[in-house]
Amino acid sequence: MKIRKYLMFILMFAIFGWVNPAMAVPSPTAQLRVTLDKIVEVLRNKELSQDAILDQVNVMVRDKFDFEAMSQRTLGIHWRNATPKQRARFIELFSQLLEDTYRIRIRNYTYQNERVEYVGETVQGTRGQVDTIVVANKDIPVSYRVRLKGKEWLVYDVIVEEVSLVNNYRSSYNEIVRKEGFDGLLTRLEEKIRELDAAKKAAKGSAKKQGV
Repeated sequence: MKIRKYLMFILMFAIFGWVNPAMAVPSPTAQLRVTLDKIVEVLRNKELSQDAILDQVNVMVRDKFDFEAMSQRTLGIHWRNATPKQRARFIELFSQLLEDTYRIRIRNYTYQNERVEYVGETVQGTRGQVDTIVVANKDIPVSYRVRLKGKEWLVYDVIVEEVSLVNNYRSSYNEIVRKEGFDGLLTRLEEKIRELDAAKKAAKGSAKKQGV
């Protein structure tokens, strides 16, 4: 009788206690769909000001993107050679640069009834990829590489028409680090952010003059 109870305990543990952590949370597609649907909903909302749209999208992106993992993969070997202070500064600047870039694109964006279709998903342990198609004037394939952090699938790379965001930045940043060192890269990022900030202020000033 005791042996039966012992075997039953092992069976119950095997079924309920020894669970792959990726199986204990909603799928990457299910989680990402919530965020993307909310972003589309905000972009569609004509009652919101442009600044309100940008602020809401920014919050959702920062909640769903793993900028540390993205930074690590963007820098590759240079991440391992950087000091903790340099890493922290890079994450801060890189995330700011990405934010400023997509804020400018959203300001110039006109919603054309685009929609997102979810066409595939692959999961291997705590890594995964969600494949989508943005249906607009032409179909644009967009894939999101994600990793499980706690109970959240967070995005660490975006692939648009087979071009990886991480790989794209890595190739240019590697060249800068090779020629100017890591601090040289940080300086370049600071300069770029200042340029984007100046362009943003100029665009706002122009819009005010035109009464937009």
